[in-house]
Amino acid sequence: MKVLSVVHGPEARAELFEPVVRKGGHLLDEWSFSWGRKPPRPIDSYDAYLVFGGAMHPDQEDLHTWIPEEIAWLRSLIEDRRPVLGVCLGVQLLARAAGGEVRRLAEPEIGWIDVVLNDAGVADPVLGAMPRRFPGLVWHHYTYDVPAGAAELARTARTTQAFRLGEACWGVQFHPEVTEMQLERWIAGFDDPPPDPVGLREATPHRIGAWNRLGRVLCSAFLDASNRLLLAA
Repeated sequence: MKVLSVVHGPEARAELFEPVVRKGGHLLDEWSFSWGRKPPRPIDSYDAYLVFGGAMHPDQEDLHTWIPEEIAWLRSLIEDRRPVLGVCLGVQLLARAAGGEVRRLAEPEIGWIDVVLNDAGVADPVLGAMPRRFPGLVWHHYTYDVPAGAAELARTARTTQAFRLGEACWGVQFHPEVTEMQLERWIAGFDDPPPDPVGLREATPHRIGAWNRLGRVLCSAFLDASNRLLLAA
């Protein structure tokens, strides 16, 4: 398969997912709507799409004028039933594309936090590859309303964490793609410091190995589901 990684900044890229995609024998290109140039191949020639996070927020069209164009493109993917997985900002933009609302949380949700799959999540061909309950790396200031017609798949105690829309569109609010080096850069960043950097640094070495194993499982499950959808088309 040809897979396009859609990014929104240097600190939120394919990371852990990239070697999983390449090991599966798939091609991976990277591109951003914010770059102001065409993707490496025609954007509709890819077989699956990964849409990652970023430092911006999903309602900041005034600062990031490319956001409406990306939302319109995501809407076309949903309508055409093209395989797509959105992560963090990616799931928020997918929610907007599907008619859902996004809003800022009273307090950001950042840290290693228990994520719980519901029955729909357990039965899902992608999220169901994960355990029913797991400590996940969560880092977001916004949340979304699950779009009409979508199936919510997972939650933390505070917010929704995943949904599926139709047979080909998935979004997760947690960060299955994050690596330890990447997370250290986020913790050290001055623009978006976590509320408890010391505690997050102390917990990460005990969590990141198992988390990365689950991240590879989730990425592989999405690629497998995408391939099945393509073969059935």
